[in-house]
Amino acid sequence: MSTTSSPGIERTLRGCRPADVDPVVIDAADLDSTAPDHLRDLKRGLAARGYQPAAVAAEATFDAESTLERQREADRLRGLVRAASFLGAGRVEVSVDGEASKQARTALAALAERADREGVEFVRVDGDSA
Repeated sequence: MSTTSSPGIERTLRGCRPADVDPVVIDAADLDSTAPDHLRDLKRGLAARGYQPAAVAAEATFDAESTLERQREADRLRGLVRAASFLGAGRVEVSVDGEASKQARTALAALAERADREGVEFVRVDGDSA
C-alpha cells in the first residue's frame, strides 16, 4: 500500500465542503446479502435517510486445523471488501477471534492487498495489523 499522498488528493481536498450526511459503520452480520442488487438498494436507502457508509465491520474466525474453513472465511471477507467498495465505504474493520495462525495472517495480508486494489483500507481492529 502506498504511503505517499497523491497531489490530486490535496487538490481535491481543497475543494471539499461539509456534507449533510452521517457516517455509519455497517456490521457485516447485519447485511442480508452482498449481492449487487441488495447493496444497491441498501446504498440508496441509506442515502435517502442521510447516511453514508464509512466502514464495514466484521468478526473473523480462522480455523487453524481446516484449510477449507480458512478459505471459506477468506472468501467471506473478500466479499465484504467488495461490498464496502460498492457501498462507498472507505474501510473494512476486521476483528480476528483468537490468535491468528501463519496461514490466517497470510490470508489477511492478501485481503489487505485486495482491499487496496478496490480502494478500501483493510484494518485489523484487534491490535494487530493485517
